[in-house]
Amino acid sequence: MSERTIHFVSLGCAKNRVDTEVMLGVSDLSGYSLVEDPKAAEVIVINTCGFIESAKQESIDTILQLADHKEDGSCQRLVVAGCLSQRYPEELARELPEVDHFLGSSDMLKLGQILRLDQGNTPRMLVGNPADYIFRLQDPRRLSLAQHSAYVKIAEGCSRKCSFCSIPSFRGTQRSRPVADVVGEVQRLVSQGTIEINLISQDTVSYGRDLSPRSDLPSLIDALCQVPELRWLRLFYLYPEQLDDTLLSRFADESPVVPYVDMPFQHGSDAMLKRMRRGYRAERQREIIERLRTLAPDVSLRTSFILGHPGETDADFEELLDLVRFAEFDHVGLFRYSHEEGTHSGTMDDLVEAAVVDERYSELMKLQKRISKKRLRRFVGREIDVLIEGESEESEWLLQGRHAGQAPEVDGVVHLTNGTATPGELRRVLITHAGDYDLVGDLSCGDDNPDKPARKRRLPVG
Repeated sequence: MSERTIHFVSLGCAKNRVDTEVMLGVSDLSGYSLVEDPKAAEVIVINTCGFIESAKQESIDTILQLADHKEDGSCQRLVVAGCLSQRYPEELARELPEVDHFLGSSDMLKLGQILRLDQGNTPRMLVGNPADYIFRLQDPRRLSLAQHSAYVKIAEGCSRKCSFCSIPSFRGTQRSRPVADVVGEVQRLVSQGTIEINLISQDTVSYGRDLSPRSDLPSLIDALCQVPELRWLRLFYLYPEQLDDTLLSRFADESPVVPYVDMPFQHGSDAMLKRMRRGYRAERQREIIERLRTLAPDVSLRTSFILGHPGETDADFEELLDLVRFAEFDHVGLFRYSHEEGTHSGTMDDLVEAAVVDERYSELMKLQKRISKKRLRRFVGREIDVLIEGESEESEWLLQGRHAGQAPEVDGVVHLTNGTATPGELRRVLITHAGDYDLVGDLSCGDDNPDKPARKRRLPVG
């Protein structure tokens, strides 16, 4: 029997990546071999994003592009999964006849049923409802990145009512995993060589409140800090409203918790925060920042903002700029507002002109670029721990890694000179230069023989 092959495309956020990795695990159990070239795949699976208009368009474009492989006979089954399918199941099924099966945001395990179907005329599988799945320790999963760093999803869905956000409508309300289940997954990953764990969910700070008996994020962190050989523990998506000292103190401890705080503020104006239904005021944002800088002076702060939300005035934007100047964030993600059906903001008609949004985007990016470079200069002349990732994207003659204040995929990197290293190592590095978003470091400060010639090591496939 010929080898059965499968190709995956994962779009969107890190949470989507974990879902794709679950489907990768399912395909492994079904006897399929993963191929990088879609032309060589019997089955193609596209895990889509349906959050905002640009993401939806990227998903549709990818589906249509890969559907061409069915025309030349190489692909026998095209499967579309994820948030876009969950959000628009009937529309996609009607408009995309070239797609053989649709799986929603809770249907990852159902891929196994599809892979077991005969290749002839088989019934079209459609999205299951409601969105109620949550990953469990016993579920299959295959990492798609390097083994030394992994995302761990601690909850699904979201129970908040932010006016601009459509996610609860297709991801469901918050569903937390039990503490023991998360700890079990982290133990397994660490035993396989993972040293950095990145905790993700839609609303991480609310973890455990829906469990019975009730739990909380500090309790989960404390349990994970007991896992031997776990070196870095990173937290994403901390909603600002309920960040208290019980949690903030964890970032100042000598523990695996790295001094890196990701708080999606979304805006800096009280008027806009109220319109967005964020549940806090700008004063609260500044209080958290000041408290964090006091508890952990070297903390790296990441946030995200939405520009052009309906009703955003020049004065609102100036307040946002003031917040950025005050906070001096290390990393900022900017998003242009997307008018989404089914959201409260989607009913508002006082839209901001696209040209105005573009101007504000450019101005804020220029400001943040200056701040980023200033913040990075504090590392020059210091020796810091760097997680080696592999060959530099800038040059084949350099290596690259990340320090604790740089998250995978979304932040800058440290380009490394004068030494050898293996992906997955934590190395002591002397920082010699700072750029706008990246650092340059000298590996030889941690070598027994600093005169060894630099050579590259290729990153192993995860």
